[in-house]
Amino acid sequence: MFADYARYDALGLAELVRRREVSAAELLETAIAGLERLNPQLNCVTTPIYELARAQTRAGLPDGPFTGVPFLLKDLGADYAGVPTTWGATFRTDLVPAVDSELVARHKRAGLVIFGKTAVPELAMTWAMASRLFGVTRNPWDLARNPGISSGGAAAAVAARIVPIAHGNDGGGSLRVPASCTGTFGLKPTRGRNPFGPVIGDAWMGMAVDHAISRSVRDSAALLDATAGIDVGAFYNAPPKAGPFLAEVGRDPGRLRIALCTSAPYGAATHPDCLAAAAAAAKLCGELGHHIEEAAWPLPADGWQAFETFLYCEYAAGVADDEVRLGRKLGPADFDGILWDLIEHGRRIPAVAYAAAVKVLHRIARNFGAFFERYDALLTPTMAVPPVAHDHFDMTKISEREFWQGYLGYMPYTHAFNIAGSPAMSVPLYWSAEGLPIGVQFATKVASEPLLLRLAGQLESARPWEGRIPPHSFRPEIPSGRGRQGVE
Repeated sequence: MFADYARYDALGLAELVRRREVSAAELLETAIAGLERLNPQLNCVTTPIYELARAQTRAGLPDGPFTGVPFLLKDLGADYAGVPTTWGATFRTDLVPAVDSELVARHKRAGLVIFGKTAVPELAMTWAMASRLFGVTRNPWDLARNPGISSGGAAAAVAARIVPIAHGNDGGGSLRVPASCTGTFGLKPTRGRNPFGPVIGDAWMGMAVDHAISRSVRDSAALLDATAGIDVGAFYNAPPKAGPFLAEVGRDPGRLRIALCTSAPYGAATHPDCLAAAAAAAKLCGELGHHIEEAAWPLPADGWQAFETFLYCEYAAGVADDEVRLGRKLGPADFDGILWDLIEHGRRIPAVAYAAAVKVLHRIARNFGAFFERYDALLTPTMAVPPVAHDHFDMTKISEREFWQGYLGYMPYTHAFNIAGSPAMSVPLYWSAEGLPIGVQFATKVASEPLLLRLAGQLESARPWEGRIPPHSFRPEIPSGRGRQGVE
């Protein structure tokens, strides 16, 4: 094993491999050892693929920015040829992709060594980080708490130092919410920035996007450099980047006009710890020279109902796709708790109602476009509550209305930027008196990831979070000496 593994971020590990101070095989076996030690507690990785990873390493790795770095895929939205993509659902265990998704192909070309797939809640439709197929995934900061949905397995693995960076995706906050719950960095890119092909056209009209959970800002930027770009045949793509995202980390963002909003959309209450996190972030931004101004959400009264209608229909459409691939009809026995009721509801919604909802979502995107002409960024709490206990959500004993109220009481701040297509990030700047991480969210206009990365780098430098390590982690302490991000 490589004793100093946890001291380095992904770029730091790759630099060691380039200098031949450690081998890719040694890093892989170290990561596997960490996973074997911690996974019985965390249940963050549900599909180990160690032999595939070993074979990938023995065959020789491409020369990329992350050559030799161990990596994990979320078990949703990222196909690895020959490995089931279950989405945490019992009926999907026999759905084995024949080809890699384009995103995974780009991960491999970047030199990443993929050795497992991380846990997701069933079909990413429940707010509890659990599935009947794989069980409960736990937060390394407190095993009694949820690590956030639906990229919670990825976030738990990164926070616990099993890997420095892991794949995730975000359709309503599923990168930012687990980042907030685990004290990690989660960036949701612009709509169409990363590819969905070749099998999938898109996800939720581009409202769902893929990227990663990381410990360092620069790793997130460098991975986006490696994966972003034209997805051949896609219905739409993001505007091309002006230059490397990695080059933005460390650049002065200038004096930004930052709007502050701490009232949750559509009336949900916000926990005092989450309000304190946003207030502390606003204070820090002011100290860094930015102008902070309170503002209201540019959301129409019918915005949530439109998003809810959209999700009902997308859930139902996704299940219809699975029925075609499985060659059979699905029914209540295939789903946990309330989920079948949601699918059935989605099937009953008329096409005209769906189209009307989409028009409202387009209006929301226009509203945010105008909003970000007035402000450079918007600062909010990432979540309405700190990390919750595992029994906070019981999907077997709630109605459909309670299901959606649970969403709005948990993560009301994030979904608007999926609708808008804007990049948004959760930054780990605050820990509660109980020692729980509480993230804060920054968002900006479409295709302005450079601005967020400059700001994130500035915040990371001003309030470093790397030294905050959860009690359940591969290496509980970082030794003094060489810095963990680079090689000095």
